[in-house]
Amino acid sequence: MNYQIVNKLLIQNNTTVKNQAKSVIDLHQLEANVLSHPMVEDAAIFLTVDGLLKAKIKQRTPIARVLSNTRSYYIDKQAKKMPLSENYSARVLLVSGDVNEGDIEEIHYLVTAILNDEFLKKQLISIKKMPNNEFILNTRVGDQKIVLGNTTNLNQKFKKLKSFFNKTMADKTIEKYSAINLKYNNQVVCTKK
Repeated sequence: MNYQIVNKLLIQNNTTVKNQAKSVIDLHQLEANVLSHPMVEDAAIFLTVDGLLKAKIKQRTPIARVLSNTRSYYIDKQAKKMPLSENYSARVLLVSGDVNEGDIEEIHYLVTAILNDEFLKKQLISIKKMPNNEFILNTRVGDQKIVLGNTTNLNQKFKKLKSFFNKTMADKTIEKYSAINLKYNNQVVCTKK
């Protein structure tokens, strides 16, 4: 959001609030107008002692960008959809594939787990959701596709992935593999190039 967008949201009854009496200005309505914008997480509108109208706005923080068949949008930290901005493009994980409205909670869970891990946050760049409700992760370094499966036992799967990367990076064998499959219990199944 920028200054002009906020200013437009503060216009009351198609007139500006400049030079209006304090009793005429409906602060609750102005705050409701600002809060109704899909990019706003929280807002506080108030008048100062010297008569200035102040607006404190907290913008939503996107964590993933979804590219579905019909449209593109962001998912924020609270697992809510938010529209793309005309002013700014956030550098976030890209989620594509067979994504629908019911998948937002699961995608939020997966992306949050990735962002909470320093190694995964740097290594993973995109997520593809398959029609069978499984996820494939794409890496920043190397050509490996990581077949995650579903999001059950996610922490265990990521622990196995990090152990695999640590070993194969140390002995420089990571480039021999084209796919890393984590969907089986207690094992990492790889496909050689």
